[in-house]
Amino acid sequence: MTAIEIRPARPAELEAVARLRWRWVAEQDGLPDGDRDGFVREFAAWAREHADTHRCLVAVRDGEILGMAFLAITARVPTPAAFSRAAGDVQSVYVVPEARDGGVGGQLIDATLDLAAELGLERVTVHSSTRAIPAYERHGFARSPHLLQARLSEPGASPVRSSRSRTARR
Repeated sequence: MTAIEIRPARPAELEAVARLRWRWVAEQDGLPDGDRDGFVREFAAWAREHADTHRCLVAVRDGEILGMAFLAITARVPTPAAFSRAAGDVQSVYVVPEARDGGVGGQLIDATLDLAAELGLERVTVHSSTRAIPAYERHGFARSPHLLQARLSEPGASPVRSSRSRTARR
């Protein structure tokens, strides 16, 4: 069996990455509504337009893309000691079922962290599924008591905040 190569996605591979994203959503939530081919085209265009802020890595064996991971890069507010600051967020790590449990996901995580280090990012976060938490922990992630989140809406829903939360900010 040929070794797996982890590398940046090439522009011509972004449609294959989009198909992985569609497949992942179908596995989790059932077949998505809408046109798959249209999604693939729009996703590939989005990935090209956001290539500077969302770096896509792929796991490839024998020319077939088996997995993907994105590193989303966010500029941070400058400090007197460091004017140019950035952080990263690992997003959309996915490995096809037939290639799981063989270390491909871990290779993608490591490559994403290596890329973050090369870019000089201060920290990298991830929002993980329960199943994947041990993999992230094996590859250097730790739980943080300081990282909080506020869920403003469910994916695909309109953001709605209660009047109580608006009142509390006044």
